[in-house]
Amino acid sequence: MKILVVAATRAEVSGFCKNFGLAEENFTQNTHFDLLITGVGMTATAFALGQHLSTAYQLVINLGIAGCYDRSIPLGTLVNIVNDEFSELGAENKDDFLTIDEMGFGKSTYTATYNAELRDVNTLPKANGITVNKVHGNTQSISAIVNRLNPTTESMEGAAVFYCCEQLGIPCLQVRSISNYVEERNRDNWNIGLAVKNLNNWAIEFLTND
Repeated sequence: MKILVVAATRAEVSGFCKNFGLAEENFTQNTHFDLLITGVGMTATAFALGQHLSTAYQLVINLGIAGCYDRSIPLGTLVNIVNDEFSELGAENKDDFLTIDEMGFGKSTYTATYNAELRDVNTLPKANGITVNKVHGNTQSISAIVNRLNPTTESMEGAAVFYCCEQLGIPCLQVRSISNYVEERNRDNWNIGLAVKNLNNWAIEFLTND
C-alpha cells in the first residue's frame, strides 16, 4: 500500500524524518510511503496537494500538532480526527453565522475515510476538529466557537487535506497530538516537545508495521 504522509512543517515530523533518513526536501519519495511538507495553512496545503496528490496513493495520513478545547485530554495525547470543518467558511448574518452549506455554495465538514481495520488507529480516541485561518486566543471568540460547533481540536490544515482526498476518492486519516489548550495565548502553558515526540513515535510505529 502506497501512503502519502502530509505535514505542515518538518519540525512536526522531525523524529519521523530522522528515523527513516528522509532528505531535507518538501517532497520525498520512498518505496512504501512519500512525505509531503506543505507549509502552514489550508491554502498552502491545498496547493501542495494539488501538485503531488494522485490516485497512485491508497492512503493519505495528515500528521500534526493541535490545540485542544477539552481540558480533560492531557497534553501530548494523540487523537484520531474523524470529522473536520472549515469553521470560518461562510458569512456573518448580524449576530449569527451562516455556513457555506446554509448558503447553498458547498459544504464545510469533511470526514476521514480509512480502513477501519488499520492497526494503531483504532486505539486512538476519536475527535472532531475545526480548521482555521486564525487560531483562537480570545475568550469571546473561543466561547463563540464552542457554542456554535463544540470542537475538540483546531488546526490550520486538517479539513483541507480531507477536502482534497475526497475530490479524488482517496482514503485519508488525520492524527493530531495535543500541544496546548485553546485559551488566551500563553506559550508557557504549551508542551510542543511532548506532542511532537508522541506524534513521531506513533508515526514511526505505524509506518513500520502497516
